[in-house]
Amino acid sequence: MKEFAQTVNAPDYPPREKHPTIFKAFDSLQSGECMQLINDHDPRPLQYQFMMEREDQFTWEYLEEGPDTWRVAIGKK
Repeated sequence: MKEFAQTVNAPDYPPREKHPTIFKAFDSLQSGECMQLINDHDPRPLQYQFMMEREDQFTWEYLEEGPDTWRVAIGKK
């Protein structure tokens, strides 16, 4: 089981704060650390945003894929 430096439970945040909160958590990671994202839907649009804004800086691994909960390990390279 992975150790996570941080966990963000996206449903806890208002819609306009979700992505900024997730990026802030990611940016606070040290190289080689990993965070866990928990969401109530597939965060694929967020993955595309990471590809645009943090190109080649992250890893993305689905740990759980629905139907009610999605969990993703987002690592900092």
